[in-house]
Amino acid sequence: MNYQETTAWMFKQLPMYQLQGASAYKKDLTNTHLLINHLGNPQKDLKCIHVAGTNGKGSTSHMLASILQEAGYKVGLYTSPHLKDFRERIKINGIEISEDFVCDFINQNKVFFESNDISFFEMSVGLAFAYFAKEKVDIAIIEVGMGGRLDATNIITPLVSVITNIGLDHTQFLGNTLEAVAFEKAGIIKPAIPVVIGQYTPETKAVFLAKAKETNSEIYFASDLINEIYPSDLVGDYQVHNKKTVLQTIAVLNNQKEFKIAHKNITSGLLQVVKNTGLQGRWQQLGNSPKIICDTAHNKDGLEIVLNQVQNEIFDTLHIVLGVVNDKDLDEILPLFPKKAIYYFCKPNIPRGLDTSILSEKAKKHGLNGSCYSSVTEAYNHAKNTATESDFIYIGGSTFVVAELPINKGI
Repeated sequence: MNYQETTAWMFKQLPMYQLQGASAYKKDLTNTHLLINHLGNPQKDLKCIHVAGTNGKGSTSHMLASILQEAGYKVGLYTSPHLKDFRERIKINGIEISEDFVCDFINQNKVFFESNDISFFEMSVGLAFAYFAKEKVDIAIIEVGMGGRLDATNIITPLVSVITNIGLDHTQFLGNTLEAVAFEKAGIIKPAIPVVIGQYTPETKAVFLAKAKETNSEIYFASDLINEIYPSDLVGDYQVHNKKTVLQTIAVLNNQKEFKIAHKNITSGLLQVVKNTGLQGRWQQLGNSPKIICDTAHNKDGLEIVLNQVQNEIFDTLHIVLGVVNDKDLDEILPLFPKKAIYYFCKPNIPRGLDTSILSEKAKKHGLNGSCYSSVTEAYNHAKNTATESDFIYIGGSTFVVAELPINKGI
């Protein structure tokens, strides 16, 4: 199979949460251990940072990678989901894994995957570990897919565990209280391995402290410990919290003396995240006059910050291109959106995309009015054609909406 055939097989034949939602979720790590043993346990050859959290884990992972690259290290980066191309998930120093490596890996292991019902995410994790081990990276930043305790990435023993924050998302899997979600995320805390917590509440702090005591792990609450502010090319308001988490994680690494990261590496790394890693979709500007911003925020906590930043912009009229997936709690997120805006409702082109008529009707009940469009592209083009130079266009609601925009792929 060539690359297009290989990825088409991966997406269509095997469980994939990105497309299917709940039916792709697995409730234990049995298959992951089966797969990783089949591959020869490549994760044992890796030094890792493990990053979990409801929001911000992607930005945090990319900032860490950029800083470590600036310090001269060969850095593997595994994140999800991708926007344009599967290979965005697996990079070394910002360069995506080759199509040939993906094809060879899948073709060599296809029979095993099929006979053991290995999921899309499990095989992606195995691919990343095998690639990073073969390429002998100095360190790998591994982002959790969902949750933590039962996530396929949770077979590594990292140098440091990182939990950015806790919010109510994927509640059908992780629980509908902050304590329950925190328990799942805290599952990445390993015996005697330090853990950095980004943001916390009284409820989640108690969970983290209990887990750290159980595992005899040093615990650092970054929001209490870090006061220094560094500029970054990631300019979303929410990045303030992520930067604190990153700085504390780098401090822990430096304390371990396995890696040496200088102040100048931190400064340059935070200023060149997009250039070094190719990160896209985080308060990303797509145009001027009108100013056009897209962002992948998709749950209450993330959207609250992003929409507040939107409201602080200066504009005559606000235009919002909005699409969501069908398991989103609309009564939770729609009240966050401003009523004084023109809406362009659309459906992301995946099976989980919510039909525009349902989204539009629900939005009207919350005082959000606009028109329905057959695709993200059509909605986006209508917004651009309608807006004047002094207006503002925001596109979001789902990672999959942003993925269909004409943004630059890669670096």
